[in-house]
Amino acid sequence: MTQSFLRGVTCLTVVLGFLILSPVANAQEDDLKDFPKLSLKTDWPWWRGPHRNGLGDDQPVPTKLSDKDNVVWKTPVPGRGHSSPTVVGDRVYLTTADVKQQIHYVLAFDRATGKQLWQTEVNRGGFPERNHPKNTEASPTVASDGERLFATFYNHETVQAVALDFSGEILWKEAAGPFHPTSFQYGYAPSPLIYRNSVIISGEYDGESFLSGFDRRKGKRLWKADRPHSISFSSPVVASIGSKDQLLLSGSQKVASFDPASGKQLWSTPGTTAATCGTMVWDDGIVFASGGYPKAETIAVKADGSGKVLWKNNQKCYEQSMLAYQGHLYALTDNGVVFCWQGSDGKEMWKQRLQGPVSASPVLAGGHIYQANEMGTLYVFKPNPEKFDLVAENKVGDDSFPSPAICGGQIFLRVGDRSGGERQEYLYCFGNESR
Repeated sequence: MTQSFLRGVTCLTVVLGFLILSPVANAQEDDLKDFPKLSLKTDWPWWRGPHRNGLGDDQPVPTKLSDKDNVVWKTPVPGRGHSSPTVVGDRVYLTTADVKQQIHYVLAFDRATGKQLWQTEVNRGGFPERNHPKNTEASPTVASDGERLFATFYNHETVQAVALDFSGEILWKEAAGPFHPTSFQYGYAPSPLIYRNSVIISGEYDGESFLSGFDRRKGKRLWKADRPHSISFSSPVVASIGSKDQLLLSGSQKVASFDPASGKQLWSTPGTTAATCGTMVWDDGIVFASGGYPKAETIAVKADGSGKVLWKNNQKCYEQSMLAYQGHLYALTDNGVVFCWQGSDGKEMWKQRLQGPVSASPVLAGGHIYQANEMGTLYVFKPNPEKFDLVAENKVGDDSFPSPAICGGQIFLRVGDRSGGERQEYLYCFGNESR
């Protein structure tokens, strides 16, 4: 479940005109400093990409996408899941679930051909009795440190964390914490977060909620922080703001920041709603969050520890994340309206009616924003604060819940297709050189 948005430009100078095509120029160049085997240009190693905020690079990628346009390959995905593609080196990784047999899997595909290379069974049995129809038993996205793969699943009334090597062998498996919602039996969604020597996992429900860090090499618990007894679904994210690393998380009526090395809370402020699903984004010392349930709110907070709320409105990005870039925030809301707000004060720059509902989060790459709705419509538009600048409106599959991964001049997209009568998932690779 997921779910991001942008920084403004005045197009009056050549420099700013160039930057709008080069998101990496404004991203943290040291985002992968602790992971020397990963590449900013060719890898999409975890949820929301190498910079953790939906910003790709400026390599050209196609804007016209369909079952026939710019397809490098298309391959069937067994089972069902909403995890987004993770791309490292010459492979693409997904999680999936066989609901009838109650089996969780991690899958690997060849990046050049789409051939499935291996399928590792991680868990059998213990699936929850109920789940939300928009969620799956394999919604969290795989994270990789360039040497290992990390995945999380909900089974046997726990959040289970597992580490695998690139051949699919299980290195360690741990129960990250209890998870057994009773008030809202909507499943589990947060993706694992890699930070330095740890993998950070959250589990928030009407019980013993937690935020916890584990040694990514051995699986040993490093720290644990208690969270409110209230169900929420957002993935935690680490942002470097004001020379300090902050772990950001929304939900339970709060926007909060933690020390990612210890789990100690740095600051929090009332905001958003009881439940959120989207991952927080940030830009120029400001963090942004949106939710959710039971009300709708998008909020901007100064991330200097003061907890100062700069602005808020009643728009809602519940499952999807937003995109912050060059002083502006871009959001395709639940009801299918895309907004551009000025990040500093929330001024509405423009809005455009598209179509919802929305679960996937946007990605900015090659100078364009790629944003899908649940019906398989993939909108491509420019990050232009002056006007809505639509480049293409594509149809890929019959439903689209996972977010795209865009790296190395390629777009990887997981969709559902019902053309054969029964729903079948496919993984696409798009590029400027068609098959």
